Amino acid sequence: MTYPEIRFLIGGQWRSAAPGEPIVNPSDGSTIAELPHAGRAELDAAIAAAEQGLKAWRAVPPAEREKIMNRAADLLGERREEVAYGLALDQGKTLDEARSEVDIARSRIVWDAAEGRRLYGRVIPARPGMRQMALRFPVGIVAAFTPWNYPLASPTRKVAGALAAGCAIILKGAEETPSGPLRLVEAFHDAGVPDGVVNLVFGKPAEISEYLIPHPAIRLITFTGSVPVGRHLAALAGRHMKPAIMELGGNSPVIVWDDIDVDAVATLSASGKARNAGQVCVAPTRFFVHDRVYDEFVGKFGEAAAAMTAGDALAPGTKMGPLINQRRLDAVEGYVADALAEGARLAAGGQRVGNAGFVYPLTVIADVPDHARAMREEPFGPLALVSRVTGIDEAIAKANSVGFGLAAYGFTDSARIAARMIDEVECGSLSLNHLTSSFPEVPFGGIKDSGYGREGGSEGLDGYTYVKGVTQLTG
Repeated sequence: MTYPEIRFLIGGQWRSAAPGEPIVNPSDGSTIAELPHAGRAELDAAIAAAEQGLKAWRAVPPAEREKIMNRAADLLGERREEVAYGLALDQGKTLDEARSEVDIARSRIVWDAAEGRRLYGRVIPARPGMRQMALRFPVGIVAAFTPWNYPLASPTRKVAGALAAGCAIILKGAEETPSGPLRLVEAFHDAGVPDGVVNLVFGKPAEISEYLIPHPAIRLITFTGSVPVGRHLAALAGRHMKPAIMELGGNSPVIVWDDIDVDAVATLSASGKARNAGQVCVAPTRFFVHDRVYDEFVGKFGEAAAAMTAGDALAPGTKMGPLINQRRLDAVEGYVADALAEGARLAAGGQRVGNAGFVYPLTVIADVPDHARAMREEPFGPLALVSRVTGIDEAIAKANSVGFGLAAYGFTDSARIAARMIDEVECGSLSLNHLTSSFPEVPFGGIKDSGYGREGGSEGLDGYTYVKGVTQLTG
């Protein structure tokens, strides 16, 4: 298998451009390809193509859209190994994780394709001689900006949601990990989506966003990424009266109660924290563990973390791949040093693996004070921060003490404790007794600094439509 040539898709045509920067393999730091940069001419062409694509696609009956979208999902399945290889090479996730990401992307397409047939309006009871309705219509052309950590699954949410609602889309894929967006739009193109409905560009994020967002043809912005960038793009969208879907960062709490199987939860926590080397906005990070099981949990968690072999994503036996780049490695090392300086102690990991690439082990830090930087910011790496609590009031207060509100987790067999978490933990997604934060059929998104709008579930298509109220005098 080989790494694909990175190109744009504009109006159904594949285009090349002068390379702008290297694409780096984070496992060893080598350059694997070069990324083309879109300029003003390519962006104008993508907008013009999307305008034509929108006219064609919104006229396609929902049942026919579903067939085409399902064909795209099938093509991803047929190409699973080559797609996964590209994800492992440029993002650094293991092949098993990359294959799982392909499967997740397929399931999201299938869900949204079917949900597009259920974008119901409603008839509103009216006075005599009057008919009243609320009808949903596609919002128009979508500008989508997606991150490097899930370069296939994240853009799939946006492309599938837009297409299911009858919209056209211009996707700006992440420059660090372009093979995922490329393979996604390739599948839709090969499945028979009309030219111009799905367009793909790469380039300098600020230049692309600052041109696309104010453009009058763009009707919706959807972004997944960090809180600072999300605030900037949301403000830019607001200045131009553009609706936005913002799925931003997190620092997810995990409340571990004293009635659980300590060994099982600690082992699951290690595998969950190691996923994608912890570079996940919903990664379980701040563990608030009941005093009665705290010491046992820390010991078991440290043992399980030490068994998670970190290394080259393509090497046999690797359980956790590298961080994406030197910046992330430096950031993680800084968070660990700060926590230890503030009195925390290492239970596992804590030192870079080798000198090639950006490999850092799964690291468990115990007795972490609330004021440590990693407790207040988003560490976005393989760091698990464990603190002791003595009651549910304290655990919930600590869970809610940061500005983030994306995902949260809880482990308990107590219906009373679970009900307290459901009612009081401030988050957009709560998972009890497991560590999966989202499913295609369940809405996903954040509150507070973690953003607004939802992706997935029946609510996930709402943002890609607008509601038209219709009143008709019939008498």
